[in-house]
Amino acid sequence: MKAEEFDEKFDSGEDITSYLDLSTVRRPGYEQRRVNVDFPLWVIEALDREAERIGVTRQSIIKVWIAERLEQHSQIKNL
Repeated sequence: MKAEEFDEKFDSGEDITSYLDLSTVRRPGYEQRRVNVDFPLWVIEALDREAERIGVTRQSIIKVWIAERLEQHSQIKNL
């Protein structure tokens, strides 16, 4: 398919996902890197209790809470 035909399909609102190789799709800025963080035991225990309460992993809670805090900080900073 030529780029012009692809663009026309996209512009007309057609579903173009069948023309894309989604196995190579990446979200810019969302690459992951492993980091090690040391927490006091009481923090780990509190994280584990909360994770069990809502049915997710400790890592999920840490990721979500840090992301939420960074977003809040960004919003406050931009006021």
